[in-house]
Amino acid sequence: MKKLKLEELGRLSVNEFKEAEKMPVSILLDHVRSLHNVGSVFRTADAFRAEKIYLTGITGTPPNREIHKTALGATESVAWEYAENPAAVLAKLKSEGYEILLIEQTTESIPLQRLELSDKKKYCIVFGNEVQGISEESMALGDRAIEIPQAGTKHSLNISVCVGVVLWDFYRKLGLAD
Repeated sequence: MKKLKLEELGRLSVNEFKEAEKMPVSILLDHVRSLHNVGSVFRTADAFRAEKIYLTGITGTPPNREIHKTALGATESVAWEYAENPAAVLAKLKSEGYEILLIEQTTESIPLQRLELSDKKKYCIVFGNEVQGISEESMALGDRAIEIPQAGTKHSLNISVCVGVVLWDFYRKLGLAD
């Protein structure tokens, strides 16, 4: 076994990434406080070729030194936009045919492993604030709520970990990991 060097990984350039086909999944960050979390979401979105990131409310935006520290350049490859009101973005995406999936523990949430996806649909996955979760306005626009089953004493995962788990699951279920 030999560790691969960066040039042996065969990664896309930023321009090639922008032209490449994307996973039919956008991410909406609903009032996410931590700039390190935001940067990590960019990096994970790049890894799985997510379509776009919507940064809303108090969520920080590039250019920012703390975001850049964890994004490692992914703010240049992944499409993104900022909007003050997350519910307005979700309403627009719904009108464009996106299914809105809330990553939240609710009375009706289903475990991630039971989520079925269609490669004929477009999805927007909503991740909420580190303390308060998804805003009530965004909750009202969700089509389904999904939760990651956990077996420990804590009630939630860090958002950066959560995004990684969820995007990998979508990437796999949509047949892109083959």
